[in-house]
Amino acid sequence: MAYRRTAAVQERLDATRTRLVDAAHDLVAAHGYAGCSIAAVAERGEVATGTVYRHFPDKGSLFAEVFRAATQREVDAVAAAAAGPGTVAERATRAVETFAHRALAGPRLAYALIAEPVDPRVEAERLVYRRAWQALFAGLVSDGVAGGELPPQDPATTAAALVGAMAEALVVPLADGSAPPHVVPQLTAFVLRALGATPP
Repeated sequence: MAYRRTAAVQERLDATRTRLVDAAHDLVAAHGYAGCSIAAVAERGEVATGTVYRHFPDKGSLFAEVFRAATQREVDAVAAAAAGPGTVAERATRAVETFAHRALAGPRLAYALIAEPVDPRVEAERLVYRRAWQALFAGLVSDGVAGGELPPQDPATTAAALVGAMAEALVVPLADGSAPPHVVPQLTAFVLRALGATPP
């Protein structure tokens, strides 16, 4: 007869896995992927190194899980900002400001999510979440065009260009901690110009 885990055992396993992902997240946020080893995750998670490998076969699978969890939080925060009331220009402004301010508040983590070279599995996740970012901004563009607030344009193409530009504008400041105080308003102004929106 096949062994079946009890609910209590499964809860303990799930709790350990969550603790390990949280530990890895904290290490990546402080030191990037390069500073996050399996041994360091085990120490921070207060488990043996072998326990980490029982949940994640290698560092790439652990990093991919960290990336998914961290990026989903960012997407959710920007989506919430964009979903509020107001014109499309106001909603786009809130979305860009939320994206940029959150990135600049946690520069090491943001750089790891946006650009740090890492395992191919994380690169694959970046493509998944780039599509999520694009879908979010494409929705704003569609609303603006449908309501006459924006000139006619292809939402998917505009959104892809905006997401790429926003990430590129922040890569160097995030990498070397050199973000000038005007970077967020300048980035917001650029996005509104690119959309053809009237500033709020």
